[in-house]
Amino acid sequence: MDKQLLWIGRLAGVGGLALCALVAVLRLSGHYFLGSFQLVTLFQAGMAAMIAGCLCFLALLTERSKAGR
Repeated sequence: MDKQLLWIGRLAGVGGLALCALVAVLRLSGHYFLGSFQLVTLFQAGMAAMIAGCLCFLALLTERSKAGR
């Protein structure tokens, strides 16, 4: 379970960061939409993915601290 949480956290964090970076570049170039999605919506999805990654790491840390007691 530890390795799964670690990899899920890493993938969610990197994916969210990549999505936020893409949105930032597109927004700075003057675009408001990517396909049929507003860039603000995609930015929120990227932030949600990074938060999910943080929650996976938090769950991993608490699981490890419980096992060490």
